[in-house]
Formats: sequence, C-alpha cells, structure tokens
Amino acid sequence: MSDLGPSGRARPAQDWPVSSTFLALIVIWLACAVWMVFRPDQARLLVFAFVLIGFVISLCLHEFGHAVVAYACGDRTVRDSGYLTLDPMRYTDVVSSILFPILVMAIGGIGLPGGAVYVQAHLLRRRIYGALVSVAGPLATAIVLALLMIALKVPSVATAPSLYAALAMLAMLQLTVLIFNLIPCPGLDGWGVIEPFMPTPARQLGRKLAPIAPIILLVALFLVPAVNNLFWSTVDAAGGMIGLDWPAVRRGFVLFQFWR
Repeated sequence: MSDLGPSGRARPAQDWPVSSTFLALIVIWLACAVWMVFRPDQARLLVFAFVLIGFVISLCLHEFGHAVVAYACGDRTVRDSGYLTLDPMRYTDVVSSILFPILVMAIGGIGLPGGAVYVQAHLLRRRIYGALVSVAGPLATAIVLALLMIALKVPSVATAPSLYAALAMLAMLQLTVLIFNLIPCPGLDGWGVIEPFMPTPARQLGRKLAPIAPIILLVALFLVPAVNNLFWSTVDAAGGMIGLDWPAVRRGFVLFQFWR
C-alpha cells in the first residue's frame, strides 16, 4: 500500500520511524526489571518506575493499534500526525494523559486509557471501519496483557518477588484498562465499536456526550457502591479466568505506593 508524498512521488506506507522516546522507554523499563532482580532492597522506587513506564509503553501500543488500523482503512492523517511512530508525546498531554491517570492509578489501582488518536472518520472508506479502528486499541491492550501473563510464568521471574509483583500489578492495570475501555459509554472504545451500527440521532448524542461521559462514569465508579462492586467483580472474575495472582497484585500495589 502506498500514497503520494509532498513531491507527488509514491511513498511507502511504512515510511514512519519508531520514536527514539519509545525505544528509550523500553530500555529504561528493562533496566528497571534487571535492577530489581539484583537490588531487591531498592524495590520500592523501582516498582513505581517500572509500573509507570510499563503503563506508558502499553498506552503507546494501544494508541498505535488505533492508528495503524485507521491508516489501513483510509485515514492517512494519522501518519502525518505522528501517531504511527509510537511516540508517547503524540498521544498525550501532561495533565489528562499522564498526571490524571497516575493519580487514579495510585489512589484507586485502576488503569485508565489516557491517550487519544484523533481519527478523521470521514476519510475511512466505510463506516464499519470505525468499529475496527475502535476495537484495535483494546486488542493491542489484550495482547500486552497476554504477554505479561506469559512473562509471569517464566521461572526466573517467579523467583524474583519484586519483579513478579510489579508485573502482576501491571497486568492488573491492563485488565482494568481493557474492561473500563470496553464499556459502551460515549468517549470510550466500547462505544466506538457499536456506534457505526446505531441510528443517526444516537450517534450525534454520543458525540456530544463523549467529552464528559467517561468522567461521569469514573466518578460513579468511585462514589457509587453498586457501580464499584460491579466493575471490580468483573475484574476479579476476568482475572481468575486468566490466572492472575491477586496476592502478588496487592504486593505490587504496596510496593508501587513508595510514599506510604
């Protein structure tokens, strides 16, 4: 697949570099893992850095999933916006995409989808492609979750308590991101999956509610016991199905909160 560059000549679809920032995050994340194995006495600070950087990496992969499918479905603006480079600064702003999710993660142990890929829906060749673009992000998150669960089975990881706990917590965060983001609420991917099949008035209402509906849902998650119980019972059941080690998750959360 190719299109025309500024000069009018054909340019390959793969003409995008992987961000050096993303590669640096990978290197630092792996270095934290190795450091935890050899210096378990410094685990508290290392777990915080490991989980935080790992979460940002997963965010990049989630948003890249949206972008690469949008590109394949006809929206070339995602490349020009840098969404295909895996650069976290292309997907995030400091407050809504970094500080706020970290705050929610630290207080409530919930991973939130923090970034955003702005897709030009009118450029997609078919309306149904909007559903494919929406589901691509959660699919990327599910793949990250699967890789983390595989990593937890590696014997050398299982014998490094701090690293094992950090990976378990990171896996739990991916699970909460996946479940939260698939709720059919305007502004979340779950809504984007079903929106192309809904009548026009419902789609228009969803677009109006998209900026505030996820915030209202999050507030309800913290303040309404019934909503909180339903969410965490779903997370607990899903975690049980994939074999998530909940005692390790709790230990990882304690280590993550190094300030306590």
